[in-house]
Amino acid sequence: MPLELGSLKKAIATLERSIRVAEAARSHSPEDEDLLDTVRSGVIQNFEVAYEQCWKFVQRWIRENRSPDDADHPRTRKELFRLAARYGLVGDPLPWFEYGDSRNLTSHAYDEEKAETVFESALQFVADARYLLARLELSEDAE
Repeated sequence: MPLELGSLKKAIATLERSIRVAEAARSHSPEDEDLLDTVRSGVIQNFEVAYEQCWKFVQRWIRENRSPDDADHPRTRKELFRLAARYGLVGDPLPWFEYGDSRNLTSHAYDEEKAETVFESALQFVADARYLLARLELSEDAE
């Protein structure tokens, strides 16, 4: 059964757009702290959605494409991303562990330092999310 990847594509594209807006705001209005905070908040929210979509699609892919033992195996997200790396969906699970930690900080994004940490994670995350999407699309095409 093929995965419907539309929501993942949309989440990643929305994150990419919000990052472009944030970069433009930083370069055009570096003194406007209200604007920068608002745009950063949007990036953080879009990162949160995209990260959630990514791990849920990895989980679905494993359930659909691997043995019942593997499908039942990942009890934590770290285990899930280790399996994703084993099956070539992600290159390295370690950055995904960090993205998960950053995602957990999003409830504390009101804290300036934590918000900046999550924002920086979002910038790194986009390339890995795009890689995951490409791998999922490739596996769908192979069916």
